[in-house]
Amino acid sequence: MDVVSDRRFRFDADRDRVWSAIASTDLYRHWWPWLTEFDGSTFTARARWRCAVQPRLPYTLRFEVTLVEVVERVLVRADIAGDIAGQAQLTVADRGAGCEVWLVSELSARRGALKLVSALVPPIARRGHDWVLDSGAEQFRKSALAG
Repeated sequence: MDVVSDRRFRFDADRDRVWSAIASTDLYRHWWPWLTEFDGSTFTARARWRCAVQPRLPYTLRFEVTLVEVVERVLVRADIAGDIAGQAQLTVADRGAGCEVWLVSELSARRGALKLVSALVPPIARRGHDWVLDSGAEQFRKSALAG
């Protein structure tokens, strides 16, 4: 099952502030408690991050993110491989007094528990994915952009 996302998140902070927060990889596990493992110290092209995510479902996803392209304050393109695989792109743009973060991704389950869940009960896999995106955006807003 492929999970395609096309989500836009508005933030009441300027693009510089949002980008600076996005690039603060050392704070990711603080903002996102469901990110149970994270090994990634740089936010540059060719950086590789090892990740584990525990959504509110009975499985953990393990995967690697390779940043393919990073255009500071504008765009990040990444390849994902592991329990899930595919591509993602994050674009940051000015919107009024704040900015908008636009996430487009296409991912598919490749192995592990998610592959089984995706095959047997696709809505549950989709719900887990949506929960990570929605709660992640809200946690980013409250933690990374607070104050």
